[in-house]
Amino acid sequence: MQTNRFNPKAVFFVVILAGIFQSVPVFSQPKAAVEKNVVIIQADRTGQPISKYIYGQFIEHLGRCIYRGGIWAEMLNDRKFYHPVAAEKSPWKVVGPDDTVVMDRQNCYVGDHTPRVTVSGETGRGIVQEGLGLRKDKKYDGRIILAGSKKIKIRVSLVWGEGQNNRQTVTITSLGRKYKKFPLNFTAGADTDDARLEIVASGTGSFHIGTVSLMPADNIEGMRADVLKLLKELDSPIYRWPGGNFVSGYDWRDGIGIDRDKRRPRKNLAWNDDESSDFGIEEFMTLCRLLGTEPMMTVNSGFGDDYCAAQQVQYCNGGPHTPMGRLRAANGHAEPYNIKWWCVGNEMFGKWQLGYMDIKHYVIKHNLFAEAMLKADPTIKLITVGRIGPWSEKMLTDCAEQTDVISEHFYCNRDKESVVEYVQQIADRIRERTEAHRDYRKRLASLKGKDIPVAIDEWNYWGGKWPYNLKDAMGIAKGLHEMFRNSDIVFMANYAQTVNLLGAIKTNKTDALFETNGLVLKMYRRHFGTLPAAVTNNSEFLDVVAAWTADRKALTIGIVNPSDSRQILDVDLKGAEFSGTAELWQIADPDPMAGNVPGRPPVVQIEEKSLSAVGNELTVPPFSINIYVLTTTN
Repeated sequence: MQTNRFNPKAVFFVVILAGIFQSVPVFSQPKAAVEKNVVIIQADRTGQPISKYIYGQFIEHLGRCIYRGGIWAEMLNDRKFYHPVAAEKSPWKVVGPDDTVVMDRQNCYVGDHTPRVTVSGETGRGIVQEGLGLRKDKKYDGRIILAGSKKIKIRVSLVWGEGQNNRQTVTITSLGRKYKKFPLNFTAGADTDDARLEIVASGTGSFHIGTVSLMPADNIEGMRADVLKLLKELDSPIYRWPGGNFVSGYDWRDGIGIDRDKRRPRKNLAWNDDESSDFGIEEFMTLCRLLGTEPMMTVNSGFGDDYCAAQQVQYCNGGPHTPMGRLRAANGHAEPYNIKWWCVGNEMFGKWQLGYMDIKHYVIKHNLFAEAMLKADPTIKLITVGRIGPWSEKMLTDCAEQTDVISEHFYCNRDKESVVEYVQQIADRIRERTEAHRDYRKRLASLKGKDIPVAIDEWNYWGGKWPYNLKDAMGIAKGLHEMFRNSDIVFMANYAQTVNLLGAIKTNKTDALFETNGLVLKMYRRHFGTLPAAVTNNSEFLDVVAAWTADRKALTIGIVNPSDSRQILDVDLKGAEFSGTAELWQIADPDPMAGNVPGRPPVVQIEEKSLSAVGNELTVPPFSINIYVLTTTN
């Protein structure tokens, strides 16, 4: 892709066409250096309101977004023994001789096999998992499901150091032929990132370990409490799940059922990983309820079919008299979830996608899915897979009647050295997509009289070294600015992904914090306005947007300065007057590579400043993101 670069005297012209607000960036040829940064804000010229859904999030079963210390609080890996104990990919090790543990396919509890441990004498034999993170005096709760000989005594120990004083043990003696659940409760005696859970036994005979689970006792309905706290601060209005590439190999029925221990573990086909099936529809909806956010569900149009997609809609939205509604009620949720937003597949244009097919075939498949899903619930809104170019044009030509919103995805590389060019990438990619969709609206007969907005439901930087830093944050802020300028086209955006990997929030085994990108999303969601005002900007470096608050009592101005120098901005406000008082929220650091790492004090933070008086001249520090909230007299 050819990227537009800022040149001196680059001017953002604001135009109103047919009553629709849009900002068209014009990049001039190099001229004399700009002597002064001047921005004209025409407060009485407003555009289409900024959709709250622009602050959406996307979570997927990838890396540590959900499992392994992400959103889900489970501390143990492969707790259902998808892999044979001691196999290369298993986190479990054998305690005792190699033949102590065999995988039993005949008397298995869940999945294809269950470990059977043979015991002989007083020397403890069993299994152990290492590398657990603990905090001193913190409580940890769990459960273990066992069956075995009555002559066996089992000791389940949480161990944080050497010696008998550095462990806590739960002793279990009442085993039987049938599987039985036993509670586990521990209090850690030290801080460590290398604790272990031991399950060993003495006596004569054998025992089976069905499943085992361990979570911090302060988990909230299975979610990590520290992560949930930050997610509430992020205040995203909508979450897209379960994918992403993951969804194209996922059967939603694997992730339902009131007893998570009996949900079958699977292979994550998209990412060559394990899927415990612990986090499914019920858990996703619990997360949405806890956060007060809307769910956005993706169905499998890769390896899946329209019948299964329709069943999924009925399971989520059908009344208790429907077959899938009855199943949902049996799983503990009598009332329908009433999910409004449904994505029909993910990136089906890509050869990396499970079930990929040519566009001429996929339009048929999309329409089959749409017909079946709408039959299950005519009130749902469908998001169609898009990719600017021939794919999006064909989808909009042949599937417009089965489309409410069309998606677009992009990720930008992290390999540019120039900070200004690095920051500019995301805005360029957004502009490229909005311009393409403006063109489709003009040319395609299928769109006459029909408004199909865009959901940029995956967007971010990808690659490079972690953590995200202030350079990334400025790019994310500038991307939001570009969406604000195109509020008539961009209806929704879902930052990818919320936790870890590309996350707005990063965790380690025991801690969680906002990365720089998360701080930007939090700051704009809380403090930037909703009704965009027209802006003309002559600055070479500063990116400026403006919007009224919902009550029109204050004007918010967003400013990104990716340069290494302090900039003075002269604000020419028309159609309103500043009353003199203001508040400023700011993210800034002299080092554009500054970032935050969990377990360490944050380096980059949001600073809040109350300003007793503000003139028409604003001072913008280098490498900064700023939101001014200025009271006005209209």
